Amino acid sequence: MTGPIPRPDPGPAPDILLVEDTSSLRAIYEAHLRGLGQTVLSAATAAEGLALFGEYGASVVLLDLMLPDRDGIELLTDMLALRPGTAIVAITADRSIDRAVAAMRAGAQDFLVKPVNEARLMAAIENARHSAQRALPPDAAETRHPMGDFIGDSEPMQTVYTRIRSAARSMAPVFITGESGTGKEMCAQSIHALSPRASAPFITLDCGAIPSDRLESEVFGHLRGSFPGAVTDKPGAALLADGGTLFLDEIGGLDPGLQTKLLRFLQTAQIRPLGAAEPRKVNVRIISASSLPPLQAVREGRLREDLYYRLHVVPIHMPPLRARREDIPALAHAALRHYAILEARSFRAISPQAEAVLRAQDWPGNVRQLMNVLRSAIVMHDGTELSETMLPPDLSQVASAEMPAEQPGPGLQALAGRTLADIERIVIEDSLARQGGSVPRAARELGVAPSTLYRKIEGWKDA
Repeated sequence: MTGPIPRPDPGPAPDILLVEDTSSLRAIYEAHLRGLGQTVLSAATAAEGLALFGEYGASVVLLDLMLPDRDGIELLTDMLALRPGTAIVAITADRSIDRAVAAMRAGAQDFLVKPVNEARLMAAIENARHSAQRALPPDAAETRHPMGDFIGDSEPMQTVYTRIRSAARSMAPVFITGESGTGKEMCAQSIHALSPRASAPFITLDCGAIPSDRLESEVFGHLRGSFPGAVTDKPGAALLADGGTLFLDEIGGLDPGLQTKLLRFLQTAQIRPLGAAEPRKVNVRIISASSLPPLQAVREGRLREDLYYRLHVVPIHMPPLRARREDIPALAHAALRHYAILEARSFRAISPQAEAVLRAQDWPGNVRQLMNVLRSAIVMHDGTELSETMLPPDLSQVASAEMPAEQPGPGLQALAGRTLADIERIVIEDSLARQGGSVPRAARELGVAPSTLYRKIEGWKDA
């Protein structure tokens, strides 16, 4: 199985995102900012600016309010909906105080009137940064949400936030458990972002998705010529994470022999790439995760007991979505706003009936499944309010308060009349969808060998 593994974090956001349609002014602003050591991304239109902002973010956005394809205040509103803590400085050639006030009311931290001199430009940027930081309530930053990507004020999530803050201050290994789709990688990223290592790399290694013959090279790297096909030197995930954090997702997927080498690495803080004569010292903080309870993985022989005790120092459990149903409306509305912007739809609200349907689900795929359902509904429909009829039919059929308790559920009804082979394929494809396409994870969920699933998938291609 191939894929971008290990994959580095996209890296720190640029210092400045500049959205200005006048090319000469854009060049002047860029020269000023880069001359002062700022990293800058530039856009000439609202559409380009929103795309860059959605992908990279920015510490500060310099936004011209008069753009050729869209009103700047509307763009400002959408940016803050995507990333509420962003500091935005509005730029306008219109000296009307009403325009400036409208931008400030929409969430801008400051405004500039053209022409803008260098000193005023940098003062506005610094003031905006400080204002945005002061605007975060201490209790919200410290006791509610460790990272802006987390949504939910339920009691289970408050426990998660508390443990994240405690873990971030420590160097101890962290072990995150939870079902697929609950946000284990987001939890790991939050710990890293709040830790003293925040400016260093955060590297993810999906242990359950790497072929066994590539695992050692992916973790520890290799030198050119160390095996057939090794035409260049390759740094492994452990070296890429030097000084930062290495996140080992689905740790039970590691080959037993490699688990021994990982244990030695944890004990010595040294790695030996394939083909290297001497070990190399690295400074890495390890965060592990598993959708399978780790003690069960130990009992089943998937995880070495001594490695478990080495990794399972600070445990954090990510609750399933069904255990925090009160968070579903906030998650759903945030997803609606986000995907409506990305998909250029007009949605701004969810009907009470649709919200009730969403709350009634057990969500076996958890937050990831909820996000996918909402994005699908937004892609397939348009309007200002997402209604119950726009949701997938199988969601609308789930029992509500008005539905008789004895009414059969839609799951088995949907299988009536199908062959056993069809049912098997439906179950396997459903498991693969919940596991993000990972055959090893789906195999663990279904209790079969990965080779069994690979064989069946190949058979479907020939059918």
